Amino acid sequence: MGDACKFALHAVDGRWFSVFASFLIMAGAGATYLFGTYSKDIKATLGYDQTTLNLLGFFKDLGANVGVLSGLLAEVTPTWFVLLVGSAMNFSGYFMIWLSVTQRIARPAVWQMCLYICIGANSQNFANTGALVTCVKNFPESRGVMLGMLKGFVGLSGAIFTQFYLAIYGTDSKSLILLIAWLPAALSVVFAYTVRERKPERQPNELKVFYQFLIVSIILALFLMAMNIVEKLVDFSKAAYAGSATVVCVMLFIPLIIAIKEDWIQWNLKHHEGMKPATEATAEKKLEITPEVKSEISREQDEKVQKSCFLTIYNKPPRGEDYTILQALLSIDMLILFAATFCGLGASLTAVDNLGQIGESLGYPTKTIKSFVSLVSIWNFFGRVFAGFVSESLLVRYKMPRPLMMTFVLLLACVGYLLIAFPFSGSVYVASVITGFSFGAQLPLLFAIISELFGLKYYSTLFNCGQLASPLGSYILNVKVTGLLYDNEAVKELARKGMDRSAVKELVCIGVQCFRLPFIILSAVTFFGALISLILVLRTRKFYSSDIYKKFREIHGVN
Repeated sequence: MGDACKFALHAVDGRWFSVFASFLIMAGAGATYLFGTYSKDIKATLGYDQTTLNLLGFFKDLGANVGVLSGLLAEVTPTWFVLLVGSAMNFSGYFMIWLSVTQRIARPAVWQMCLYICIGANSQNFANTGALVTCVKNFPESRGVMLGMLKGFVGLSGAIFTQFYLAIYGTDSKSLILLIAWLPAALSVVFAYTVRERKPERQPNELKVFYQFLIVSIILALFLMAMNIVEKLVDFSKAAYAGSATVVCVMLFIPLIIAIKEDWIQWNLKHHEGMKPATEATAEKKLEITPEVKSEISREQDEKVQKSCFLTIYNKPPRGEDYTILQALLSIDMLILFAATFCGLGASLTAVDNLGQIGESLGYPTKTIKSFVSLVSIWNFFGRVFAGFVSESLLVRYKMPRPLMMTFVLLLACVGYLLIAFPFSGSVYVASVITGFSFGAQLPLLFAIISELFGLKYYSTLFNCGQLASPLGSYILNVKVTGLLYDNEAVKELARKGMDRSAVKELVCIGVQCFRLPFIILSAVTFFGALISLILVLRTRKFYSSDIYKKFREIHGVN
């Protein structure tokens, strides 16, 4: 019994259990992708027009993409504190939205609703910083696979939440907001103390274990997609929804079995090592870095920092070397990436946020509209996995520049937007799949390209700066273009019916004309983004044709 307790403590304190806990935390960190499901309730209850609703969408995207606060907090506080702060922000933000939509409090001003959703969405960055960054530090030599897996679970989050809320609350989409408020917060509280940095240790079968996690996640994604289709064709009872949610829970906990198995192997190895002669242990200690060596390394780093970063802005190193923050932000490559991200992710966020209104305008029932959101979530996962694994394989085997993959993804997104602009029977299903896949693929590609072109020294700052282009694009394309054009069509519809704008509580547009012009514009903007990314392909083709990981292997002594 004593050994069993010791192993249980070892497992909970191990790296692999931390990975499992991070999977669950990240599976609850994608609530922002469900905005299209409950946005119609906000619009109807609070009497917003489409422009105001899209303004809420912008503040959601702003909160989800500005992670500077969580990053700075993580520098001076432990991981558990970061996760608990994120938990509190998640609950407070979304709970206030739920109180407003269910009219349990006085109707809030628009700026208050914007603040609520920005706080709730920003909690996603605290989960990212606490779980994702910690796991990357615990598995530094498998960071690419780890990033793909964790971001993939975020992509599945919307579909997972949909199954849970149908099982718990039925078809009451207002209750979905309440689920978004308490479930992610509860996950962060429960696992806050198990997610922390451990001493990184390279295991021979480490990559094999991650592929086992990947297989489980793909099976989960396929199950969610199958349920999405079946639930549209068959009227499910609450018991059937409960059964589906139970299967999802079981699949989410299968990685725990894999984690326990690996921790059991490590437990046995440690027991074996504990029986080694003292001479072996002494020899291993000699490999540790001495204080003198650490002092020398610190002295070399201080010498490098002495020269002001302002004096080296225009003295940029070769691509792939460590740029300073100002060197990277003022480089042409970063400006091109920023413009492509503005077009690509700005249009993708606009499409995802308007899915509920798109389905409504084309006459789809509420249950079908929810399936669109689930499809986006599921294919968001496949897009992230594809971007991580396939682009890496093409780069290694054929020296294919990663920005070229970005170009192809943006061109694919154009097809999805045109299917919404010129709809036919079932076209929104295909558009949801394409939009979800292209949206999911863009962020991993963006983060990978930034790390490859500008180095890893200031990576946490640079990828957050690159990510800022997406909420800016969302604001212009969603609020200033799509929202205004939708409202204009709705006003024209009222005029045709002989009604005045002041006579209706909310502006609702029905018909294919509602989103035709906005999505033609989105398609044109995304195509322009693809052309911009093609410029980056031409600029970096020589860099990607070389061995871009040579420096990393030399530093870490890898052959």
